[in-house]
Amino acid sequence: MKILVTGAAGYIGSMLVPKMLKNGHEVIAVDNFMYNQTSLLDCCGDKKLTVIRGDARDKNLISQWLKKADAIFPLACLTGAPICKDYPLEAKTIIIDAIKMILDLRSKDQIIIFPTTNSGYGIGEKGIFCTEKTPLRPVSLYGKLKVEIENAILAAGNSIALRLATAFGISPRMRLDLLVNDFTYRAVSDRFIVLFEPHFKRNYIHVQDVAKAFFHCLNNFENMKNEAYNVGLSDANLSKWELCEQIKKQLPEFYFVEAKVGEDIDKRDYVVSNEKIEKTGFRPGVSLQDGIAELIKGYQIIKRNQFSNV
Repeated sequence: MKILVTGAAGYIGSMLVPKMLKNGHEVIAVDNFMYNQTSLLDCCGDKKLTVIRGDARDKNLISQWLKKADAIFPLACLTGAPICKDYPLEAKTIIIDAIKMILDLRSKDQIIIFPTTNSGYGIGEKGIFCTEKTPLRPVSLYGKLKVEIENAILAAGNSIALRLATAFGISPRMRLDLLVNDFTYRAVSDRFIVLFEPHFKRNYIHVQDVAKAFFHCLNNFENMKNEAYNVGLSDANLSKWELCEQIKKQLPEFYFVEAKVGEDIDKRDYVVSNEKIEKTGFRPGVSLQDGIAELIKGYQIIKRNQFSNV
């Protein structure tokens, strides 16, 4: 297939594009390289790859390349609550306006597989797993924008929305602001962390398995289309305290303590069921412990000031 990927050099895209090329797909990779990342350099020798340095909001650019695509993976995004809070207008134009433009421009036979977020669940009920039928109650601008555009994409048809858990793991376009990545970095470099509201829970998924989920949707599109699916590790619905305990298994000198004052600005607190996508045959391949081990090795190479979205 010919696949148009916006945000192709980002945290997820830089894992996904090489796998697409390896599996024989042609890829049109659009990215503005706003973080000065060099991901995708190792793919440039592949004749199936086209790299376009440009903005996913550029109608002339997108319309030119969209007509060549069988499938569209709109990954371009200001990802995460902090950056969307700091740049609300930019967040809206990238998350909402750019995707609505694609919906207007595409033909009905072009498929869309879109990464939304399970942060749309906001604050869940204690002990009750959020399913795809659970009401969406996002608490951040990022979550609200993602929920709005997920509704538009599914209403447009011929699409799949993946409600991703919090991603972790090494990627060519690394991010250190993601929770597992951040906590593991602190354990390696500082050996301690002070936790605000450590009982808040969420679900996690390795970035390799996010890419795997996209392939699963592509290969099973007719059976899965026009639905949303939670994508996460079913054995990793963990509080921040429990996550630190998992990290400590590999870094015994890691010390963590609860802050007695202050609060976490990210109020998300929920547990998630991934049963729906698992029933289609999808299974993650990288455990939380394997991801932590990978991160510990990776942090011998990279430092905090190089990689972040904030």
